[in-house]
Parts: sequence; structure tokens; C-alpha cells
Amino acid sequence: MKVGVLTSSRADFGIYLPLLKALKNDDTFQLELIVFGTHLSRYHGYTVQQIVNEGFEPTHQINQMLLTDDANAISTSYALTTLKFADFWIHHSFDLVFCLGDRFEMAAAVAAGIPYNVPFAHIHGGETTLGAIDNIYRHSITLAAKLHFVATEAYKTRVKEITGNDGNCIVTGSLSLLNLQQIELLSIGEYKNEWNIDLSYPSILITLHPETIAHDQNEKYATAAQKAFQLLSKDYQLIITMPNADTSGTIFRNAFQTLKKFNPERVFLIENLGTQSYFSCMKHVGLVVGNSSSGIIEAASFKKYVIDIGDRQQGRFSSGNVIHVPFDSNLIIQKTKKYFSMEYIGRNAYFQDNSVTVIINYLKRLA
Repeated sequence: MKVGVLTSSRADFGIYLPLLKALKNDDTFQLELIVFGTHLSRYHGYTVQQIVNEGFEPTHQINQMLLTDDANAISTSYALTTLKFADFWIHHSFDLVFCLGDRFEMAAAVAAGIPYNVPFAHIHGGETTLGAIDNIYRHSITLAAKLHFVATEAYKTRVKEITGNDGNCIVTGSLSLLNLQQIELLSIGEYKNEWNIDLSYPSILITLHPETIAHDQNEKYATAAQKAFQLLSKDYQLIITMPNADTSGTIFRNAFQTLKKFNPERVFLIENLGTQSYFSCMKHVGLVVGNSSSGIIEAASFKKYVIDIGDRQQGRFSSGNVIHVPFDSNLIIQKTKKYFSMEYIGRNAYFQDNSVTVIINYLKRLA
């Protein structure tokens, strides 16, 4: 069975990883990675190297990103991605192609495959993010897909609402949580040797992206976040992973660069930590702050509270560890200090122990 996997960023590759390992090690499947998006952008860390470091071949590489990130650039990148994949799909066929999540470039690659009747299998469909335009992209991918592997029963219900059918929809939990069982996390000492960051000091992991629905408000949002983080950096060490290629992402990048100049000893800006180092950091810090899906999905497994800022993740089902706050510097500071180092004792609503096995067994029945 020839299986393609569309991967456009560090984020989706990290989620795919347990499934990729299973596909690679099973003779039933011929695995080919279709690599594009920020993976191939040196501005965003050239994370195709992470794919190679994990022992996978980036079988197909498709360059289609623009460096700028205003609305026109994102729209143009979408069109260019569709154009590039129109040529790709005519020359390459698969028995199944995995796509994941809600990125605009993922939606464009899938849209180009619709006239070719490419058999897409969508992971993490049915979810809702009210503050991100990705909501539209995610649901468009869902409509184009023939198979759906969703994280919860509630998302299966949503897929049925969108497509009119749930007979091809399987609940698997979140694949990324299996990384936490399979990966050997770094100790504080090993982390310091790798990144020159001492996580024995009170530290916060921050991943903050722009809001792509109210993108005209991002200057105000970035200013509020910068003000809050500047004050917090007096008491905490801030490990900030830089934003993805979203509309107005540069606004937040510039705010973080200014923050770094204000307190270079306490602020660390990282383009790409990689799966092992990112989760190792999450394990050792006292709190997770931002608006990333990793706070919604993975942080509960580390018993960490999350200060989720703004509306980007609003509407997404979350465990009891997620505290929602607006882009208000005073509230961000207040909630950060309240929940820092507080242990979350609930369960992770996204965890299902046999996620990969369920998918592999389902695919074998199709083979």
C-alpha cells in the first residue's frame, strides 16, 4: 500500500511522528513524505533537517512559500501552493495520502488534489478554533477527505455534521501524545548542554501566534503580550518558540526581538526546538503560556497548567488545565503568577493509548 504523508511544518511532523515510525517499520506500506511549507524555509528554521534527523527521507520537496506574511502574501502562497501541487498530483499517485490539521498551505495542497480524486485521510478534523482562519481551512480539508481520524467523540460528531457521514470516521485520540511515551526526554543538565538554557531556574514555555481572524488587531495584541512578558521576565526565564508563517506573524517576531533586547539574560528565542527538546522543556518549566495547540493537547500529560491567550484556540475542547485570558497584559501577569508551578491533577481528554494501532489496523483492512 503506497502511502503519502503531507507535512508542511515542524508542528504537524511532530504529531505524525509515532504514525510515521509505524508505517516505516511495516512491510505492508510504502511510505513517501511530501515535504513543503516552512520545512523548506531557512527563515523558519529549515526543519526538513529534523525529518532527516529522525531517520526519514523527505521523498518529495515542494518549495512554495513567500517570505512576507501580510494577507496578500498568504493568499498568494495559497495560490502558488495549489499551482505547484496541481503539477505534483498529475505525476504521482497514492493509495492513501495523510493530511493533518488546518494550515493554509495544507488546505491548498489538498484542494489541488480534489480534481485528481486523491484519497486523503485527515487527522485532527472536526475541531474548532474561533480566533483563527484555520477553522475554514480545517473544515475544507475535512470535506475533501475520504477518511477521518479524529481526537474525540465530539469531533467525530462535528465531522458528521460537515460531511453528512461518520462511517469513515475513527476516534484515535491525539497521535502526538504517543510521542511522550516513546521519546526519551532530556534532563535539566542535558538540556543546558544542548541549548545553554538552565531550566532549574523558574521558567515559562511560550508559544504565541498571531490571530488570523482579527488580524488587524495584532499590533495591539503583540504590544500587550510584550508588555506582560517584559514584566514577567524580571521573575521568570522565558523560552519563546517563534511563530509559524501566519498572517502578521512578523509583528509578533518583532515584539519578541524587542523583548530579547530588554532582557537578554532571561529571554530565549528559539526558531525550532524539535520534538524532543520541546517536550523536554514542557516537562521542566513551571507553566505553558501562549495560544498553541500544544497547550491544549499535550500540556495536560505533563500536569502543567496553560495560560491560553486570546481567541485563537477558543472553541477547541480542552482539559481542565487550560485557563483562557484575553490579550490583557495585567490579566496575563496575574494568571501566570497564580498558576506558575501549580500541578494539574486531572486527566488529558485527548489521550487514547492505542492511537497508532487503530490507524494501522484500519489501513490494513483497506490494503
